[in-house]
Amino acid sequence: MGCYLLEDFIKSMGERAPGQENFELERDHLLRANLRGAVWTRIGSMVAYTGNIKFTREEALEHGISRKVKISLAGEGVSFIKAEGVGKLFLADRGKKVSILKLENNSICVNFNDILTIEDSISWDIRMIRKLSGITEKEIYNVKLEGTGVFAITTHNEPLVFRVTGERPLFTDPGATVAWTGNMEPEIKSDISLKTIVGRSTGESAQMVFRGEGFVVVQPCEEINSQEKNEKGVSNVNVYT
Repeated sequence: MGCYLLEDFIKSMGERAPGQENFELERDHLLRANLRGAVWTRIGSMVAYTGNIKFTREEALEHGISRKVKISLAGEGVSFIKAEGVGKLFLADRGKKVSILKLENNSICVNFNDILTIEDSISWDIRMIRKLSGITEKEIYNVKLEGTGVFAITTHNEPLVFRVTGERPLFTDPGATVAWTGNMEPEIKSDISLKTIVGRSTGESAQMVFRGEGFVVVQPCEEINSQEKNEKGVSNVNVYT
């Protein structure tokens, strides 16, 4: 339909009736959290809310000094806000597709660019693969989720899931990599010949390598990193922290 009467537009595009789940899709690109407690949301993801909801930054030592140090090193762009109270909270990220997933006593790592919200029952920690001199131009931050609960990720268009086995390692572009099994720790591989041809560090010259048993989620887009650049002088070593 090319043109709506205003009343028809309001009826057609209005809120959907809420269900019983904590997280539900209001639209393919918009999540509704039926809040009855607390959730963690990525900074900047709140679109609207109704009810009595309070937003607070993570307290300095709420999850230990180690996480506080990591957030300080990463910058303000790598952080979460706690939303707490009773109401309906609407979350989105630049029109990306939202997928709601559930953990059951297992773990997953999600690229920080692609995490949207996490139930408070899930334990989480910010991790990073530090940049390698001459290979990557920035740190790769991810969030490791562990335990039982529901969370939501975002992708540009439909995600694709690869199975990884011992006989079949997977190589991915860091900017297209969304999530992976929590027991796998990817390496960074440099293709020097491609770097020489291209002249800078692109996904073709810097790749993530996944080995072992598990799965990897990718998106059909090399996402531009929205995190703030690290200005703390972190050493150039390839290691998880």
